[in-house]
Amino acid sequence: MTSSPASKWRQRRQGIWRKLGKFAPVAAGALAALIVVAIYSATRPEPNRVTLDDVEESLAELLATAPLPPAVSAMVYQTILPSLVVIRTEGVVSEGEGIDEEPGVGIGSGVIINGEAAILTALHNVEGATEIEAIFADGTRSPAIIVTEQPENDIAVLMPDTRPEIFAPATLGGTGRVRIGDEVFAVGNPLGLAGSMSAGVISGLDRSFSPVGTDQRMEGLIQFDAAVNPGNSGGPLMNRSGHVIGIVTGLVNPTKQEVFIGIGFAVPIDVAADAAGGPAR
Repeated sequence: MTSSPASKWRQRRQGIWRKLGKFAPVAAGALAALIVVAIYSATRPEPNRVTLDDVEESLAELLATAPLPPAVSAMVYQTILPSLVVIRTEGVVSEGEGIDEEPGVGIGSGVIINGEAAILTALHNVEGATEIEAIFADGTRSPAIIVTEQPENDIAVLMPDTRPEIFAPATLGGTGRVRIGDEVFAVGNPLGLAGSMSAGVISGLDRSFSPVGTDQRMEGLIQFDAAVNPGNSGGPLMNRSGHVIGIVTGLVNPTKQEVFIGIGFAVPIDVAADAAGGPAR
């Protein structure tokens, strides 16, 4: 029996709806999404407008509450502190470079340069001393002996009998890139004031200097204007990175008053490090 045209149309329409029924969940989801978007668009608040005054106010509040970064000098000091040494001697006080705690006692400075706790200092601090004591930053006190001398450069290396429990060798920096005007920092024990720091600039290179009371002429020195006084000798001269670039050896003292007048000298670390068995890093 042949189906009528009307019957065929009904069959085709039913087939189409059956196929569409498979996509009903997708269609319902799409419709729901459209409804949500329409409702949000109709009810959302106007966006906030940020003005220049708002930005300035926020920056002012940030600057008022944000901690200040540490000064370069403070970071340099913290870097060198575990390496500093007070050199106390008996039996010799170098003219213009020591300070009497009692008759025959002198105070100088030094810096630890390796893992053995070897100490680089100025030779005139310890030359001829009957006793040498190293006082470290952690409070450890130890007798020390001279293991190397470099008289032409006023440099000595000391070795303590006892190493400190807490210490850190200083980082030695080459002087090949040192320029007049570079910032420098001197740390030592001027006038017996342990761990004192002063700041200045390099004011001359390749200078000559004759230590007080000697005919010796030292050459190739770094001239600087960071304050140094009796007791600073043997201490480190550092750059902005906290690297030791020299060992303080003396100060110009035409008035014989043993006070700082603006000119100090340091042996370049490239030269001083030779006494310790190797060049500066």
